Amino acid sequence: MINDDFIMSPKVDFAFKEIMFSDKVRKGFLSAVLEIPVSEIRETVMKNTNLQKVHDNEKQAILDVRLVMNNNTEIDIEIQLAYMASWADRSAFYVSKMLGEQIGINKKYSNFKKCIGINLLDFNYIKETSRFHTIYHISEDTEHIIYTDIMEWHVVELPKLPPIEDGTDLYNWVRFIKAERKEEFEMLAKKDEYIGEAYKQLEIISQDEQKRLEYTARQKAIYDYNTLMEENYNRGEAKGFERGIKQGIEQGRVEERKEMSLSIAEKMRAKGYSEQEIAELFN
Repeated sequence: MINDDFIMSPKVDFAFKEIMFSDKVRKGFLSAVLEIPVSEIRETVMKNTNLQKVHDNEKQAILDVRLVMNNNTEIDIEIQLAYMASWADRSAFYVSKMLGEQIGINKKYSNFKKCIGINLLDFNYIKETSRFHTIYHISEDTEHIIYTDIMEWHVVELPKLPPIEDGTDLYNWVRFIKAERKEEFEMLAKKDEYIGEAYKQLEIISQDEQKRLEYTARQKAIYDYNTLMEENYNRGEAKGFERGIKQGIEQGRVEERKEMSLSIAEKMRAKGYSEQEIAELFN
C-alpha cells in the first residue's frame, strides 16, 4: 500500500465506476438522483457495460455504469467531462439500446423494465434553465401528458451547482463528485452516511497501486482527447479565419468591379448610349 494524501477525483469515470461497486453507495446515489427513499431500493445489481450489437456494422455502446434496481428498472449512469453537442442523442441511443435488448429476453412488451439514463455533465448543456438537475420523459407537446414512462432521463450539470445548499441529498453528492481536496471529502462524508461510504471506497482505491495506474492511464486518455479536440478546433478556426479573409478580399474586388461598372454605365447613359449598346459593351 502507498501512504500519501493522493485522492482520486470521482469525476473521472474510472474512479466513479470503482466506488459504484459498493451496493450501499449505489443505493445512496440512486436515492438522491431519483428522489426516492433508500428503503424503497431493495436491490441493485451491476451489469456488463457493453450493450449487445444486433448487426455487425452497428455502433458498439459501452456504458460507464449499468445496473438493475429492484429487478424492474435498468439504469445507465454516464459521466462526461468534455462538451458534446450531440449528448442528448447519445443518451437517447444508450437508453433505447437498453430497452431494445429486453425484446429477446421477455418476449412481451408488458414485461419491459423501465430504462433510466443518469447523465453527469461537467459542462452547461441545457441552456433554457439554471437548475442543475433536470428530468425528461416522453410526453404530449401541448398538455404534456406522459405517453409512456418506460424511458426517463436525468441530466445533472455539475457547473450549475448553486453556492447555497438547496437541502437535497443530490446537492451534497454533486459537491462530492466535484470535490478536489481531502478536507472537502471528509466534511461531506460526515454529512451523509452513503457519501461517507463512497469516500471510504475512494480512499481504498486511491491507495491501490494497480488502480492508481489504471486511473492515471484513464486521466491521460481524457487529457489527450481534450487536447486533440482543442487543437482540431484551433486549426479549424485558423483555416476558417484565413478562408474568411480570402473570401472577403475577393468579395471586395467583386463589389469594386460592380461599382466601377455601374459608374461607367451611368456616364455612358449621360453621353447618349442606349441600354443595348451598354449591355453589348459589358458583355
